[in-house]
Parts: sequence; C-alpha cells; structure tokens
Amino acid sequence: MVTSEREVRVGVLLFDDVEVLDAAGPFEVFSTAGRLARTPDDRPAVVCTTVAATTAPIVARGGLRFVPDHDLAGAPALDVLVVPGGVTASVERDPAVIRWLAERHAAAELTLGVCSGAFLLAEAGVLDGRPATTHWADEDELATRWPAVEVRREPRWVDDGDVVTSAGISAGIDASLHVVSRLFGPDLAAATAHRMEYAWRSTP
Repeated sequence: MVTSEREVRVGVLLFDDVEVLDAAGPFEVFSTAGRLARTPDDRPAVVCTTVAATTAPIVARGGLRFVPDHDLAGAPALDVLVVPGGVTASVERDPAVIRWLAERHAAAELTLGVCSGAFLLAEAGVLDGRPATTHWADEDELATRWPAVEVRREPRWVDDGDVVTSAGISAGIDASLHVVSRLFGPDLAAATAHRMEYAWRSTP
C-alpha cells in the first residue's frame, strides 16, 4: 500500500457510441491505483467519476449501458479529464460538450485523450499547435480535418505536458498507467499494472 499526500479527482466523459475500453480501461487503471494508494486518513488517493451531457443512460458501442454520475453542470472539479473515443460525430456537433471540454481542460492539471477522443479535443481547440496521436485508422482524418494538430503516427501515446493522447483502445490503458506514473511515481504505476495483470508498455 502506498501513502499519498494528495487526492486526484478523475472524470471520464461518456457519450452514446463511446468505445467501451476507451472509457473503461482508464477508469480501471485510475480506480485500481486509488485502491493501492491511500491518503493519510485512508481514503483512496484517486477518485473516479463519470460525466455526460445528461445523466440519462449511455449506450456504448456494442450495446453496453453506462449510467453517468453527473451531467455537465453538476460535474465536480477535476484534476484529470479523460476523453475517450468511439463514434464522435454527434458529440463534435454539440456546442455544450465542446465548450465544457475546453473549460475543463483549462482548469484541470492534465487531460487524457484516448483514441478518437482526440477529435473532440481538436474540436475544442485543445490540440492546436500540439503533437497528438489517435487510432491508426483515424490519423489521416485527424490531420485533414484539424491541420493545426501535429499528428504523430508511431507512438502508442504522446505526452505534451498538460495533454496526453493515446493511440487506439487498449493504448489508453498504457497511457493511463503513464499518467499514474507521472502523478504518483513509477512504482505505483507498476503495482497497478501488476494488480490488473496487464503487460504495461511503459514507453511509447
């Protein structure tokens, strides 16, 4: 067990047709890290929550249903904002969600985009002038639609300080473990991967 002087609040955005592992993979990483790292008064050092445009049930790709914890207006302050991918076209056209992403990115310590979640961050202007990656099948579209983004085609994730983006689906788990390593140190990241029985690729 690791003792941490800080508590990190993680929020995962949900929307219809979200890719299941894009959202659930990071949630599993951060919630597992919170079980392994405790505050001095024995609370989880990482607290995870989910946010969507409304609190109505979300139907993910494949039909799995999620019930968000908060709508946009009711979402708590977040240290880490996780933006998963999936079928993002309708969300890209939702000005309330895009505005919320821009505002919450500015207020957060770190934003993690998974897979085509990069499209949502690009639409919010978060990736302008930054290096970023996405699923291999979406790299050309990201580069064409948002030419201000410096698309990186090889790495499993790209760390640009307050923005980390990952390649597709399972790469979000590797990137999330990288974020845990940044926030709490490599020992907790390794312990989290071990608890999950996940073969973490600790370099991009």
